[in-house]
Amino acid sequence: MGFWIFMFIMNLLIPFTMIGFGRLFKKKSPDKINYVFGYRTTMSMKNEDTWKFAHQYCGTIWFKVGWIMLVLTVIAMLFLIGRDMDFVGNWGGAITMVQCVFLVGSIFPTERALKRTFDKDGKRKTGC
Repeated sequence: MGFWIFMFIMNLLIPFTMIGFGRLFKKKSPDKINYVFGYRTTMSMKNEDTWKFAHQYCGTIWFKVGWIMLVLTVIAMLFLIGRDMDFVGNWGGAITMVQCVFLVGSIFPTERALKRTFDKDGKRKTGC
């Protein structure tokens, strides 16, 4: 049971990180464009407007997806109670990999939204 508790806690790290940073980024992007912290892509770092937009957009995705993943992770882990360590470890690892796909996958809709809203130089398109 000890290993199950460990895996349960580890599997909640990504959803809680997405919820926390999603909430933070929805409300406020990092003050300055930087190469260390925040949603950092070529398009998001064009100017302050793209920087703030990308954080708000990605933050919204992370917040929503984080809550969904949290619920699904808890449900999935409940099915692993009482199983042997190898089984729990393998399924726990698989859950983490799926979570990583959604964490990194948030780049695609965010970049599409940036391209719909801004031109290649980071200026807002008319009508947006």
